[in-house]
Amino acid sequence: MDANALYMIATIAVYLVGMILVGVFLSKKNETTADFYLGGRKMGPFVTAMSAEASDMSSYLLMGLPGLAYLSGCCEVGWTAIGLAVGTYLNWLIVARRLRRYSSNLGAITLPDFFSRRFHDRSNLLSAISALIILIFFVPYTASGFAACGKLFHSLFGADYMTAMILSALVIVGYTITGGFFAVSTTDLIQSIVMTVALISVLGYGAISAGGWNAVMENAASLPGYLSLSASHDPVSGTAQPYSLISILSTLAWGLGYFGMPHILLRFMAIRDEKELVLSRRIATFWVVIAMGVAVLIGIVGLGMTAAGRVEFLAGSDSETIIVRIAELISRHGVAAALLAGLVLAGILAATMSTADSQMLAAASSVSQNILQDFGGLKLSAAQSLRVARLTIVGIAAIGILLARDPDSSVFGIVSFAWAGFGGAFGAVMLCALFWKRATSQGALAGMVVGGVMIFVWKYAVRPLGGIWDIYELLPAFLLSLLTVVVVSLLSPAPDKAMADEFEAAAKS
Repeated sequence: MDANALYMIATIAVYLVGMILVGVFLSKKNETTADFYLGGRKMGPFVTAMSAEASDMSSYLLMGLPGLAYLSGCCEVGWTAIGLAVGTYLNWLIVARRLRRYSSNLGAITLPDFFSRRFHDRSNLLSAISALIILIFFVPYTASGFAACGKLFHSLFGADYMTAMILSALVIVGYTITGGFFAVSTTDLIQSIVMTVALISVLGYGAISAGGWNAVMENAASLPGYLSLSASHDPVSGTAQPYSLISILSTLAWGLGYFGMPHILLRFMAIRDEKELVLSRRIATFWVVIAMGVAVLIGIVGLGMTAAGRVEFLAGSDSETIIVRIAELISRHGVAAALLAGLVLAGILAATMSTADSQMLAAASSVSQNILQDFGGLKLSAAQSLRVARLTIVGIAAIGILLARDPDSSVFGIVSFAWAGFGGAFGAVMLCALFWKRATSQGALAGMVVGGVMIFVWKYAVRPLGGIWDIYELLPAFLLSLLTVVVVSLLSPAPDKAMADEFEAAAKS
């Protein structure tokens, strides 16, 4: 291993140790379960915005999006980014304030807890089912993050994929179980800054290495369908493949996922003052648009570097390592450059860690608070509840490692499925819970189950039929879930006066 590699490893090591120290330092703030799960609703607008978006922009920001753009051009990745940008803005605009007020009025500290209290579900079945859904879809989501960490160290340093993945998981688990929501949000803020530095550094160096922007764009323009928003480039045949209107709408449906994403919705619930959500929305939307735009450009620039002979062609899931390859080139220009390359690689870890920690914390609260205590009736002290939550985090990490043991798994593909799961199961239910007074617990439960099941049915039974059925599973699942909530709610008894009064109180601006 040469000196440059050691400098990069040292930078990454300092970063990882720093994250653990943040967790240890902030662990002193966890006096109650509400502090551990929701930060005591004391988060400021900047931390709320950046931690929400850092936890949103998982490894697909620095690996999935550039990799997809590198292989097939602007079409699919472009419509995906547009859908995500619009979804981000609408989620902050429509959902954030109402959810913050409503959850605070009800005293809910987790998403399943909110659904249960919102619909007066005394059986806590709604809470248990929603907690189970969180577990089902967060485990593969977390696995995608671990896979990204393994790919990073294997492709650059030749480290064993499994060993690298396990070590990364240990760091994430370490600061999450010690510091809870305070640590997760604070480290997410730090990680968003590191991610920004990584994106800007890679884009600038990559463009210069490829011969400048003119050379990059000339190469992209020479490839059929590469810069089009109505066709995608097929790297195997070298031809343009039409991208239909159905495919565009299907891809835009990524934005619907935000309305049901637990780790993002929890940030809305945690801010100290709902009035500060306006500033948070502006910060979050601006950062997301810029970050995704730069990520797509990195993929295009990366292909330009391949055309210039600086990087070999990266086929299949290897395309998701384009930033890693560029970082390796940066490291060859001296000590300072090697340290910067290490920071770039830390940015990839940051993208992964900022999502995985939030997911594991949300899943842990679901097990300890919603399944064992609310539904199971198990009486736990605050200390026992935190202990169970921490053990759950360890368990989820272990399962995630097993699922991600295949180094050829696609980060973008895994994230896509988990994202659809939450949008399909929770998205329509959340909107109805916040904005439709006639919604009932029966309707919410039915909509949740139908949406979650439809994700599997559509992906594995319907979508393989191709043609008009080749639609991203989130869209049909969301629509069917919405229809189910409405129909079942109208067929079931209307909410009582107490539930209606709570709805009206939350609706007041």
